[in-house]
Amino acid sequence: MTNLWIGIGVLTLIAIAFMFWPLLRHQRLVRTEVAKRQQQNIDIFRERLAELENERAQGTLADEEFATLKLELERNLLIDAEEQPTQPVKAARVGQAQLVTVTLLALMIPAAALGLYNHLGRADDLAVALNMPAPGEGQPTLEEALAALEQQLENNPENPEGWYLLANTHMNSGNYAAGVQAFEQVLKYLPQEAPQYPSVMGQLAQAMFFANEGLMDERIRTQIDATLALEPNEIAALGLLGIDAYEQQNFTGAIEYWRKALINADGAAAESLRSGILRARDELRAAGQPVPDLPELAEARIILQVSLAPELADRVDPEQTVFIFARPIGGRMPLAAVKRQVKDLPLEIELNDSMAMTPQARLSSQQAVEVSARISQSGQPTPQSGDLQGALSPIATTGNAEPVTLVIDQVVQ
Repeated sequence: MTNLWIGIGVLTLIAIAFMFWPLLRHQRLVRTEVAKRQQQNIDIFRERLAELENERAQGTLADEEFATLKLELERNLLIDAEEQPTQPVKAARVGQAQLVTVTLLALMIPAAALGLYNHLGRADDLAVALNMPAPGEGQPTLEEALAALEQQLENNPENPEGWYLLANTHMNSGNYAAGVQAFEQVLKYLPQEAPQYPSVMGQLAQAMFFANEGLMDERIRTQIDATLALEPNEIAALGLLGIDAYEQQNFTGAIEYWRKALINADGAAAESLRSGILRARDELRAAGQPVPDLPELAEARIILQVSLAPELADRVDPEQTVFIFARPIGGRMPLAAVKRQVKDLPLEIELNDSMAMTPQARLSSQQAVEVSARISQSGQPTPQSGDLQGALSPIATTGNAEPVTLVIDQVVQ
């Protein structure tokens, strides 16, 4: 299995270097940028993991939650490794619209390869294919790993996750026509009832768009329609429609498509969609056209003023721990968490997306949340009898011009 993951890493990392070359023709500069972006992902992973370990050590995070969040971070790191941007070859002069098009497409290509791979579970077959270095040599080169994968698929074509890996490799290296063929093979062998099926349908539409040099045609529209018939909010298909509308200067239509795509988007895809919406909004303003309300662009932040009710002051010690959380209404996993001491009260603190433990568990992922503060007698994050607490719900995550007052005024029974 070690060679399997190394092979995947080789395929992904080497392919990343070619992503922007067909469009920008600045190969060395782009390779450097991609390497920096990859390193940033790794640094963010290490920083978040260190934060989780610190929270667990300080008692603000239970072991079960730590294990869940750590696993999510590891998955996100692997997904980020394949979420590097890809662009179609464009012979014409590069303009702002083309840059917006390619950037949005690249960031919206779903990096679901590992999820599909884990779901269908053909690790042994791929491990055999990738564990074939030349005698006396180390790990396989890109060409060796790709050839081994193609040989494995020729011998065992009923392997949708293998075809998916091959499709993404071709897309990352700029061989879009081959990517189309590989995605078609994924759909041939992937059961239609599989949850990943609509996503692969959308990615096939993207591959077709790339192979057609970034031009929309009826064949691509048919594929998009078929995708949206299965999943009306499929990100890739809606992203393509938004890009097509943007290039035709239908900025209102582009905003509508991208806002709908945001329903299921997170991480880099969501940021890319928001960026596209901002550009389309700016174009509408420049043209003097009406601009729709865009609550999706509002920054998620809550300013809390936390204090202790005077009648409970004699029940606490200045060194006791105060836990401050923002959670989904009715949920357990925190979207933001802060640890302070009683001696810090009263205090004012801002909760925002920078405090997220994972990209999927951010304050901006919810329109409203529950905020709470608790003085722990034991120093542990789990509520116990005798703790003091206060809670407010629902609290909007955006549009809060004034601080929210939260008073710790209850005793946990």
